Amino acid sequence: MSTMFATFDSARTGMGAYKLWLDAVADNVANIDNVTTTDEPAFAERFIVVESGGDAPGSGVRVTGAAFGDPNGRVTHEPGNPLADAEGMVRRPDIDLGEQMVYMQLAQRGYQANINTFERAREAYEAALSIGR
Repeated sequence: MSTMFATFDSARTGMGAYKLWLDAVADNVANIDNVTTTDEPAFAERFIVVESGGDAPGSGVRVTGAAFGDPNGRVTHEPGNPLADAEGMVRRPDIDLGEQMVYMQLAQRGYQANINTFERAREAYEAALSIGR
């Protein structure tokens, strides 16, 4: 890969990883109130697994998959819930909304930092090209 575009490639891969993280957080928040019967798994919180794209400049990062939280969730006593078992118990996801909001802010800031890096690199390359004119 050309080192001239290494900054662009790093920022691009970073934006992609942070976008997937934002998607995972949105999915987690959207499913935070899901209820299942006690004989079914709860919605499992999703985490994005990211690793270095390599040692070369501009390798950036790559998403290697997803990890999931505990499908056992939390068993709560809700006798009025139509999904409750004979003892009045249901299963809910074990997801903390406060944590998800922190993750959302971190992902948004990381995404924005990569956009800023991309823009600064573009401006620097345009300035370098204009020198020869």
